[in-house]
Amino acid sequence: MRVLHTSDWHLGQRLVNLERTEEHEHFLNWLLKTIEQEQVEVLLMSGDVFDNGSPSNTALKLYYNFLRQVCGTCCRHIIITGGNHDSISTLNAPKELLEYFNIRVIGGASANPLDELIELHCDKGELRLVVCAVPFLRDKDIRLSMPGESFEEREQRIKQGIAAHYDAFVPHVLSYKSQNIPVVAMGHLFAAGGSASESEKEIHVGNLGQIGADQFPKAFDYVALGHLHRPQQVNKTHHIRYSGSPIPLSFSEVSDTKVIFILDFKDGRLADLREVEIPCCRKLVRFRGSLEKVLAHLAAYDNGAYTLPAWAEVQLELDAPLPDLNQRLEEVLQHRQQELQVLIHRPPIYQKMAQTLEQQVHEESDLHILTEKDVFLKRCQSAFPDSDHSELVSTFSELLELMRQEVES
Repeated sequence: MRVLHTSDWHLGQRLVNLERTEEHEHFLNWLLKTIEQEQVEVLLMSGDVFDNGSPSNTALKLYYNFLRQVCGTCCRHIIITGGNHDSISTLNAPKELLEYFNIRVIGGASANPLDELIELHCDKGELRLVVCAVPFLRDKDIRLSMPGESFEEREQRIKQGIAAHYDAFVPHVLSYKSQNIPVVAMGHLFAAGGSASESEKEIHVGNLGQIGADQFPKAFDYVALGHLHRPQQVNKTHHIRYSGSPIPLSFSEVSDTKVIFILDFKDGRLADLREVEIPCCRKLVRFRGSLEKVLAHLAAYDNGAYTLPAWAEVQLELDAPLPDLNQRLEEVLQHRQQELQVLIHRPPIYQKMAQTLEQQVHEESDLHILTEKDVFLKRCQSAFPDSDHSELVSTFSELLELMRQEVES
């Protein structure tokens, strides 16, 4: 069976306050064409279908339209697992109906690993592939809280819980392996050694749940991971991979090439793995430097073959404040509206003078680029300037995680 691995669609995501609907629609249309061109039989989507637990009607429409259309292609099996951004109940709500169309949805973890073990048959009824469809494992799925446990003990218990969940499949898949049936695992987690971008939320508090490539059982012929938005191998292990997000979800991903992976299996093993680059319809760009340099780059920017205007992040390096700064930027940008839009204008960096209090306050003023944790840390620094805030921030992060899990489950 030919398998396509994708993840982290984040349907409904907004960058600052602008929707990404056109970009997601462009990707999903391309994915449908690619499935047909490559004669893909199995589609694996490894978590974060949506950007939050309460997706908009527009995001839901994109999702269900895609599922309706993919059922009319050569793809015989679709397996979708939940990510840390997804609501278990939202994903699972139509699962019985979708199963009728060979779309299997595993929104949340099960105590019985057999509930996540899926056999895939060809059109002749022969068993060709087994998938261990593991969704995002929440703390309550893998770790019992222990009163008085230390940070190190908690970290170890989370790692052990994740590894144990995968190990539980091994007794059940050995019989398939003896018949030369390939076994694929899915996951949505932060594997040790992975390269993250700014757009990933901490998947466990402080990313405690990092497990290494050697902790995935050797019985798996391929491990299809989600959560990290850059496509990559885990610890240079060929068969354990993140496919990454299909569109750049933050300006930290401006240089990333977005891909999907196509897998072919032969004689019970992974025989071929190919990257297929995803075409982009909107470019994210960064401009940084002196005012003259940035203005020149803005004026000369060429959007090339991209069908949507580029979104830009600008940060100026100045010697001193300029009263007509915004006016000079606007004079250039008003002639580039069809090709370029400045989405984030970061506070200037002043090179040759100490910052005044007024400038420091201005630098903190753009809440669009601050996370909840950033705001909390700044409040701690203001209230307790001479204290170590790491324990407070860790506790705040844990509260955020618990609140989000309550909402999404």
